[in-house]
Formats: sequence, C-alpha cells, structure tokens
Amino acid sequence: MQFRLFPLVTALCLLLTLSPASAQLFETKAAQAFMIDADTGTVLFAKDADKPIPPASMAKLMTMEMVFNALKAKRMTLDDTFVVSENAWRTGGAPSGTSTMFAKLKSAVRVEDLIQGVTVQAANDGCIVLAEGMAGSEANFAAQMTERARELGLSKSTFVNSTGLPADGQQTTVRELTMLALHIWRDYPEFFHYYGQPDFTWNKISQRNRNPLLAMGIDADGFVAGASESAGFGIVGTVSHNGIRVIAALSGLANDRERSEEARKLLDWGSRSFQKTEIFAKDEVVGEAQVFGGAQSGVALKAKGPVDIFLPIANRDKLTAKIVYDGPVAAPVEEGQPVGELRVWIGDTLSQRTPLFAAESVKVGTLPQRALDAAKELAVGWLRQKHL
Repeated sequence: MQFRLFPLVTALCLLLTLSPASAQLFETKAAQAFMIDADTGTVLFAKDADKPIPPASMAKLMTMEMVFNALKAKRMTLDDTFVVSENAWRTGGAPSGTSTMFAKLKSAVRVEDLIQGVTVQAANDGCIVLAEGMAGSEANFAAQMTERARELGLSKSTFVNSTGLPADGQQTTVRELTMLALHIWRDYPEFFHYYGQPDFTWNKISQRNRNPLLAMGIDADGFVAGASESAGFGIVGTVSHNGIRVIAALSGLANDRERSEEARKLLDWGSRSFQKTEIFAKDEVVGEAQVFGGAQSGVALKAKGPVDIFLPIANRDKLTAKIVYDGPVAAPVEEGQPVGELRVWIGDTLSQRTPLFAAESVKVGTLPQRALDAAKELAVGWLRQKHL
C-alpha cells in the first residue's frame, strides 16, 4: 500500500508520470548497465540490469572474493604457494592464447603473485592455480563460488569455472556484478588496492593492467573487463571523484573501444551529476501508516538512522518518493516494529529502499474503535487489495 509522506519529502518530490522517452537521465549504447553510489547504495542508473549474461572475465571478481575471504579468515596467507598444474598451464597459461601471467609448468607461485596476476593481468592460469590450490579442482572451486554467491545474495549468478572462459550454464547479471564489486570494496579494503595497480612484473615479464579505465584520467581504480561472443564486450568499473565513489557494470557493447568510451561516460556522469543529501535526520519521523483496531488511527514511522540519498544536480524534478507497506497495520504495534519501507525513484529507476519502523507503540483500541475500523475495512478494503 502507498501512503503520503511528511512535508519534507513532499517538498522534494514532484510526483510525475514519466514517459519512457524522458524517464531515463542518461543514455548508453550498452545493452545492460547498472550503477550505484558506493556510500549510500543509491541506484543511479539501471538498464536491463537483471538479464542473465555470460560473465566472461568479469567472473574473476567472484574468484577474487573467494581468495580475499580465505585470506581474511586466515585460512591461507599471501606467502602460501600453489603449484602450476598441467591443466592450469594448458587451459590458462602460455599455450592457451588467452590472458595469462605465463606461470611455468610445475612451478610454485606465491598467493600474492597469483592475486596480482589475476587483478592486473586477468590471468587465467592464475585463476586456475588458485582454484586448484584452494579446492582441489577447478570444478570444486566453481561449485563453491556459486554457493558463496548465494550467501552474498547473488541469486542469479552461477559459475562453472574460475576464469569466465565460455562454459554452458555460467551466467550472472550486471546488477549482481556491481553488488559483488561493492562487497569487495567494502569488505576487503586491505586487498582492493590490487585492482588499481597499473602494472605487474613477474617472472621477468611486465604487463600493463588490462582495465582500460585506469589510464583515462577519471580517477578509476578498478575492477575488470571481459568479452564473450554471445554477450559482447563488458566491464565492471569504479571511480572515486571529490569524495564520491560510483561502481558500474556494463555489457553488450560492440568492441573494446566502445566499451571503454561508454564505461567512461557513465562513470564520469555518475560521479559528477549527483549530490549527497540527507532527507531525514536520525530519529526524524518520515511518515505515517494506517493502523487497524488501535487506540489511534495511525503510527509514525522512522528509519534506523539518517536517510541519505544521491540527488541528481540538474534533474531534481525527476525524484519521487513513497512509503510502501502492507496495511492497515494491525494493533497492537510495538515501537521499533518493522512496518514498511521508503522507496525513492530517480526517473524510472528505483534508486533506494530504506526500511521503516514504528516510531511509537499503539495499543489495541476500545471495542467501539475496533468495530469502526472493521466497518471501514469491510467497506474499502477490497479496493485496497485490488490496487496493490
């Protein structure tokens, strides 16, 4: 059910009916794209963000999450070594013709070197060596990648290998790639810097970082590019500009040049075109929900803390906000009880969802009050259900 907001949000919002042609604030040639503000989680842009796509090398984000998680949990160290198997050498090494760190067959490689091989050089041999060393086989590791993805709330991502090389059943979405990148940035700050490393020299071979965004002068410092025949060229990138960090994933681009340009434009726009704004202070009442059978007809709602969102600097009239809850809420209502959420749209993009809780307790009403509420519900409840 949708209910009115208190005056602060009403003043911020013009509840417009936007046509598809005018609703989107940015246009991109990418078939799929998704971008968020890293600090608040505000969705700044979305285009077909939940369509399953082959991850290509962007699957390496999940491989690195597994590695970083194991390091953080002290199940292994940066100085541990893993041996380069013939499978790793042939499938992802020099004979493969794919991106590689040129690890020698049967050599022992430090975990930190393997990490840099993967994050800087997108090394397929590095991925496979890590997978086999951590799980016994790449197949076992891929199964663990999918299991870990579910733990992180990535319900559509399924992994068949550690590299992203073409494989039946391997898929993800640009939304989930973006959320995975956000998780890596938030949870592993001690390892994130590897993604921004401009080059890596190992085994007397020096290679530049394969992320084209790093050399564009837009304050980019991650993450990974990829390409597949079926999904085209894609990338997961992040920039930090004037205290604002945005993370985006794009897919379905025609070539590497178009990928670089479209990613640059989207990330640059995202980091410069929005302003962080506190729309509700801590403990400030956001709105009210209707109560059924209570001593009062409504209950005030608030968030757990301040509510911050990113507002478009030039298109504030495209912002809308509504309180959404299943109601009326049955009495008694306890203070702190979850009731609904505040949903904010920028254009036609659902940008933010903030849980709302009862700011007060509401006791069960008197018999006459409950009878009146029951009569009201009988008269208009069917209309509410029809429009949910």
